[in-house]
Amino acid sequence: MSRPKFLTLTPQLYDYVCAQRTAAHDPLLERLRTDTDTLGDISRMQISREQGTFLALLTAAIGARRVIELGTFTGYSALCFARALPDDGHLLCLDLSAEWTAIARRYWREAGVDKKIELRLGPAAEHLLNLDPAETFDLAFIDADKTGYDHYYELLLPRLRPNGLILFDNMLYGGHVLKPKGDEDAQAIHALNRKLAADPRVEAVLLPFADGLQICRKC
Repeated sequence: MSRPKFLTLTPQLYDYVCAQRTAAHDPLLERLRTDTDTLGDISRMQISREQGTFLALLTAAIGARRVIELGTFTGYSALCFARALPDDGHLLCLDLSAEWTAIARRYWREAGVDKKIELRLGPAAEHLLNLDPAETFDLAFIDADKTGYDHYYELLLPRLRPNGLILFDNMLYGGHVLKPKGDEDAQAIHALNRKLAADPRVEAVLLPFADGLQICRKC
């Protein structure tokens, strides 16, 4: 039998992975992580370092000019997106919390990317339904309430250009997708994973890093 083509990461090996990337020692991003850590257990909502680099890489690789993010928190992922956008690029961020995004705004200004970013507070679905009918995006990142993921997907897919990308965070949900019964969030994520794998409108792959990153290309 051939060996499984995956590797269980030790803390030491994970640190090695994080060090072998662009912006591995970016002081601004590290200060943002430190500030977010002071929020306590909720700081776990922040994406991982390697995810941030990966999001920026994808943004630049597809030549994205218009990006939308659902779930901004303290702004780490938005900062990575905005830095990767061209000078005339635009990032629309949707979030519920004025408190958390106040931290984000401060770091966006310090990074000099705040003019690329538009933040709208309130329920994401309402904002999506009220967008200009002609508004489209090159890339969408969904990292909000898990039971809403499928609804956000259906609202965003028609607004995505052909070959555009929709990315979903937390799609392994701590491993609970294997036994989702009794967990509403895990059930929603599991159902969406199965739906995306069979959806002819997209080409999808679930990447097993961080808490699982699902990437969908609009066909």
